[in-house]
Formats: sequence, structure tokens, C-alpha cells
Amino acid sequence: MAVDRELYGREAVLDDSGLAARLTGLTPYGFAGLAYEHGDDPPVTVFTGGRGMGKTALLKQVRNAYRGGTPLALLDCAHIEPPAGHGPGWNPLTGALAELAVQLSPRVLTARPVEFPRLALGLAAVAATGWSQEDDELARRDLQRLGPVLATVDETKGAATTWVSKVLAKLAATAAESTAPLAGLLAEATVETVLEEVFGRYQRKSKAWYGSYRNAGGRGEMGLHQLAVDFELGGRRRDEAEAFLVGALVEDLRAAYVGLTRRGTRRGRPLVLLDNAHLPLGRRLVEPILRERSAGRRDEVVVIASSLDRDHEGLRHATRLRLPEVAHRAPCPRGADITSGVLAVELTPLSPDRTRDLFDRYDTAGRAPADLSRAVHRLTGGRPLGVALLGRAVGGVPAAERGGLTPGALLDLAVELREDTGAVPVAATLLAELLPRGLRPDVAAVLAAARDEESARALARTRLRGVSVEGDMALWVRDALRADGWPEGPEHFVADPLLRALLLHRLRFHDGDAPMYAAWRAVHETLHRHYGPEPTPYRLRQELALGRTEEAVTQLRLAFPEPDVRGWLDRLRLIASAPYPRERHHTGPDPRRAVALGEEPGGPIPAGLDADAAGLHLGVRRLLHAVWLLTDPLALPDDDVIDKLVHELRQLSGRHLTGTSPLWEAATHWPKDIRAWRALSVPPGREDGV
Repeated sequence: MAVDRELYGREAVLDDSGLAARLTGLTPYGFAGLAYEHGDDPPVTVFTGGRGMGKTALLKQVRNAYRGGTPLALLDCAHIEPPAGHGPGWNPLTGALAELAVQLSPRVLTARPVEFPRLALGLAAVAATGWSQEDDELARRDLQRLGPVLATVDETKGAATTWVSKVLAKLAATAAESTAPLAGLLAEATVETVLEEVFGRYQRKSKAWYGSYRNAGGRGEMGLHQLAVDFELGGRRRDEAEAFLVGALVEDLRAAYVGLTRRGTRRGRPLVLLDNAHLPLGRRLVEPILRERSAGRRDEVVVIASSLDRDHEGLRHATRLRLPEVAHRAPCPRGADITSGVLAVELTPLSPDRTRDLFDRYDTAGRAPADLSRAVHRLTGGRPLGVALLGRAVGGVPAAERGGLTPGALLDLAVELREDTGAVPVAATLLAELLPRGLRPDVAAVLAAARDEESARALARTRLRGVSVEGDMALWVRDALRADGWPEGPEHFVADPLLRALLLHRLRFHDGDAPMYAAWRAVHETLHRHYGPEPTPYRLRQELALGRTEEAVTQLRLAFPEPDVRGWLDRLRLIASAPYPRERHHTGPDPRRAVALGEEPGGPIPAGLDADAAGLHLGVRRLLHAVWLLTDPLALPDDDVIDKLVHELRQLSGRHLTGTSPLWEAATHWPKDIRAWRALSVPPGREDGV
């Protein structure tokens, strides 16, 4: 029995009057009747959103809510596995159509099973392509794979194998009489035997539907002949044949709802759920339906799909709404373009309140830090997959130990996702779900340390030589992230905080070579050299990533008297954006805290400084560690450190001869930025942050 997943704000789809109910005409679970919002012309609904936004979970929830109440099928367009030893008549589309038919067929409520005679004939016709007299074993395997679809027409005869032997015998005779194994002749022989051996008298009439196929002249047998020929030809002709097969599935569903003996026996509409429909297979399944609807032909099918790509070509004229906007009404006016028949619903991130509610479920006694859920929301951007897994990780920690948790500590944990399997590492599990398919995590982890495309290419040349012969790995990774909809930004090659944190976690801890951290050190030393000998903010940032802070403190002290104080503040902020080289499973306060508060010196005072310069050096050191800690997405805000930040900035304001105002403004506005969970504003107080 499937277990429903928490939707975390996705109720707009599955309330009793939600989007799914208005499309299907049935309430979820209870299957009470409801008026159709779009009459006889429902849109193809596509949920859009990046990885981890909950598209798959939502489709599975829809499946669970309507299972047993209306015919339904859930198909992942990214995972249509080819059967072993198949002939040319199988491809992802024909495999997908067969799977959809099998899932849609079973009896629901008081309605009889749906039969798929038209689709079965079409699949039988194209299955014959590529067969030859010399390889009847291939034909046997292909025919046997038709059994489940034929069983929707007659369960007993379709499941038996007597018809297979009779088809093979007829094929042998047909091949012997012809000079070549022509697809059309073999298809006719196959279809003729299937009609005789599996179909009943009423079902045989479904052959006539193929009379509308190209060059068929109203003759069903000629249409099936031509369908097989076109499928074998490939190119545009195969596209036409495949679109007709999709039409066969839709027509069989329509006939099940409007046939003379079935009128009034079915409530609601059937559901076809397509995950990862942005992939080519999804388009090949959906576009024929859109084209027929655009031409004015109506059907009974509710198609709900998901797309990783919100700007997909198949959505070019879609009506676009955000998830909360479809809770009560979802208008989708049809225009001239076929894609105007698509309703694209963008899944929205979880709010901070939703995130807190979820954490409260796993930490009912409230033993975790009060700011932990908000810090996780900042790290994940409200991405449901990340929030849910990190929340579950909190629940796996003994209550007495939760007080020291941080987002970084949660990434170090393992969590049990299922009772029948062992615990899995949080960071690696999240990364596997979020990283674009085909992108190697070890490669992406190296490049996640880069600031921009130039530094990423330098890393690729130095650290990733020999990984691929297909050109610049940095550009390859950049394009893979773009294609998956990941954001781009000016300060990080991997701009998303969660994905970057997961990749850097892998870079530091995957090899398990503490305290050497060879991969981490090699990558950051490479970047250190890349930025040259001058103490630029980017070179100093790498110093911090390597655990060395004194060069940055010295350079900030030397630059402090200069008149461009806002530039100095921006330099401080940029240097302190370095990833912290933390220790795994570290217990106790963050080491940066003691330095920021002046409880630990953080290193000796450079020789030769007078008292004033030494005091400035210590103040800058404390300030740098405070900013580094308070802006770290893997750490928690600390009121004592924030107060110290204010104190140090005001002290520096009194020291500077001309730049008092910007430093005082930073002391006023940076704590507000930190407590509002946003980036430090430069100039301080600018509403849009950096």
C-alpha cells in the first residue's frame, strides 16, 4: 500500500475543490462528483520547477488520491527501460504506450476495465517491422511482449500463447511468398491473426479506426499496413505513425466513456500522469493530444505532467500560473498555437512558516535551536526535498543533543528514509537527487569551489585533465546546470547555496582523509595560485578557505585608512564569503566565535606594530571572523557575535579620518540584514542587498 507524502503547501491541487478535482470531476479519495472547470476541453496541466521542488512527489500524491476511483497511469519519461533483445518495433514511445494501457485498464469503482483494442492493433502492426524468416525467435519475443496489452482486450486469450504460434506460422508463409520481409505485409499477417484469435466480434470493429490513416482510403487493414511501413521508414513518417498510436490510446479511452453500453457507468475522467515530460518522450506523448484538441476534437483524458524546464519549447504559449493561484480557479484560454492548450503551474518554494511547521513535527519538544528551521530555509531556498530531508535528520538526533545542531551539522548526519533499509548519508542523498543527470559529482565538486567561469576553467585545466576529451569541462558543467534550471550568479560558479554546499561537502569529506583533506587543499591552492601574487580579495578568500586568516587581516588593516570605505567593506564581505574548512561532526561552538568575541586571540600580533596599529589589527581580526561566521549559510546567527560586530564597526568608525559614515551605517544595517536572513548590503542599507 502506497503511503501518501506530505505535500507541504501543495493542497491547491488536492483539496476537495482543488485543481485535480476540477479537472477530473472527482474529489480525491472520496470520488464525489464535481463540475468540470473547463467543460469538455481540459488543458494539459504541467507542473514546473527545478530539482527537489516536489514535482514527482506531487504526481505520486495525485496517483494515490485517485487510485481505484478512475482509470489512471503514472509514467516516468526518464525511465522507460528497453526490454532485452527487442526488435525495431520497440522504442521508448511504443513501450510507454503499452505501459500506459496496462496501468489504465483495471476495473475502478463500478466501472468495467478499459479495453485498448485500437492501440493493441497498432502496436501489433509496428512490432512486425524488422522481422525476418531467419529470426523467428525475435518475432516470438516481440509478440509475447504484446501479451499484457492484448490482455486488456481479452484477459484469457491475451495471456495465452496459442495466438503467438499461429502468428509465427502465418509470418513464415508470408515471408516465403514475398521477395523481401516487407513491414506492411508482415503487419497485415500479424494483425489478421490477432483479430481472429484474440478479438471478439464487437472488438474487431476497432480496426476500422485505422481507415483514417494516411493513404488508407477508409480501409482499416490498409491503414495498419501503411502505419507499419511509415514506422519502419523513420524520420517524419515515423513521427506521423507514432502520433497516430498516441491517438489510438486516447480513442480507446474515449470509447470506454462514450460507447453506447457504457454511457453513465463512469464518473469523472481518466488520469495520465507523466513525470519528466520535458524530455523528448514526454513531448512525443503530449503533442499529438494537443494537436487534436487544437483542431477541435475532444477526448476524455486528463493529462497532468511535470517539467524540469519552465522555459521548454512545448510551453511557449502556455497559460502560466503559480501554485497558490490555481487553488480555486485556473483559467486557460485556448489560442491559435497548440501549446496554448497547456496550463503551466509553477511550484513555489516552501515559506519559512511551512519550514518551521515541518521541523516542529520532527522536534515536538522544541529542543533544536530556535533559528535552525529558518537557517535551513535560507540554505535550501525552501526547496521541499532539502527541507524535508534535513527536517527528518533533526528527528533522528537524540533530543538531548539537538541544541548544538546547525545546517552544516545536519549535512554530516545519516537518516533512515525507510524502515526496511539502513540509514543513508544526508549530503550524498540530497546531492544524488539534485545534481543534473549525467554530471559526475566528483567533477562538479571541484568546480563548485570556483567563483566564476574563468576560475572554473582554470580548475578544469589543472585538476580535471583527462576527465573528458569532449572539450572544456567547466563549460560542459555550466551548460548542464543551465539546462537543469539552476540559477547563475556573479559570485559563485555554482550559484545555488544548497547545491554548492553539498558539492563542497563532498569535496572536503568524500575521501575521508582528515586531517589532510587533500582534495580540498589541492583545489583551493590551485585557485590561490590562479589569482596571482597580489593580495586581491579573491586570493585572500582562498587563504580563508585553506584555514589561513592572517594575510587577509593584514591586508584589510593596511587598506583601512584609504578613503574608499565602502569599497573596503565590500572587500571584507567578499573575503569572508569563503567556505569554512570545517571539521566533520564537530561538537561545541564554532571556533570562529571565540575569535570574533575576543575570547581567543586567533594568532599573534605581527611584529613591529605600535599600539594603535596592533589595536586596529586585533579589531579587524575580530570583525573578519564575525562576518565570516554570521554570513556562513551552514552556521546559525549568534546574538553575541552580532553585538560584537556592531561594536567593532563603531570602533572602526571612530578610527577612520574620513569614512565614519559608511562604517556607522554598516553597524546599523548589517545586523538588520543578518536577522532578516539576507546578504550584507553594500552600501549598507541598500534595499536590494549586494
